[in-house]
Amino acid sequence: MNNFEKNITFVIVCFKSSHIIEKCIKSINSSIKIIVVENSDNTHVKKYLEDKFSNVEVIIAKENLGYGKGNNLGISKVNTQYVFILNPDAALEDSSLKELYKAQLVLQDDFAILAPNILDNYGYFSEKNNNYQKEIMEVDYVKGFAMLINLKKVTFKKIFDENFFLFLEEIDLCKRIKDSGERIFVVQNSKVQHLAKQASENSLNIELCRNWHWMWSLFYYNYKHFGFFTACKVIFNKFFSSIVKLFIGLLFFNKKKTLIHYYRLSGLFNAFFKKPSWLRPNNI
Repeated sequence: MNNFEKNITFVIVCFKSSHIIEKCIKSINSSIKIIVVENSDNTHVKKYLEDKFSNVEVIIAKENLGYGKGNNLGISKVNTQYVFILNPDAALEDSSLKELYKAQLVLQDDFAILAPNILDNYGYFSEKNNNYQKEIMEVDYVKGFAMLINLKKVTFKKIFDENFFLFLEEIDLCKRIKDSGERIFVVQNSKVQHLAKQASENSLNIELCRNWHWMWSLFYYNYKHFGFFTACKVIFNKFFSSIVKLFIGLLFFNKKKTLIHYYRLSGLFNAFFKKPSWLRPNNI
């Protein structure tokens, strides 16, 4: 393990993800510290993972803090220069950290975030972008499934905005980083697999919660960075689309479609009237 890897701590935020997190942990060098934040009161997860993996520390949040607040809790326990934010349904490939290390040497630590190239249901980034010619490409933002944050460059009191519960927290972070003059890069040859939506149970309550928070976060993000009128412009078509689909669902007695668009509209109205992102799956 090189000095770069010694200077990394992984933070993985979970919500009842014991069915998938072991693959994630096993993909990480066993000499690197991992902090798992379990966003529930499941103390059995702590005992099981800490007994099985000597490099893992589990923090039981006792409640569902969400992605941003959960990561902030994990980051508050980090003593290394770098923190690697990783989803529990993601797994590093063998050379992932080695390629990030090469990029770190080239950039001479002049970066706020280094992100691997993520394989999801749609392929690697380079396969989708014909302009992707460089092994290290500077970008405006990266997805939050996997990203290495340089804590010497990202010095916000709280890394993630805890007003977000779900969606756009990492986009908000990247926007603040770029606004502060720091740099963000994707490393083409550092690859991570991401099994989308496998980190938590797939139930109707989860789906409704996701739809509510997507609309809430979309309005809040745009209002925060670009103002009220831009936020309204961004959500205008989505607002009327959800109204139409809500009535279609009611007309054809499609309960699921009706509920989804009801919750999308509810999330939007809550953001519009500056109410917090309060909805949780157990509130539905």
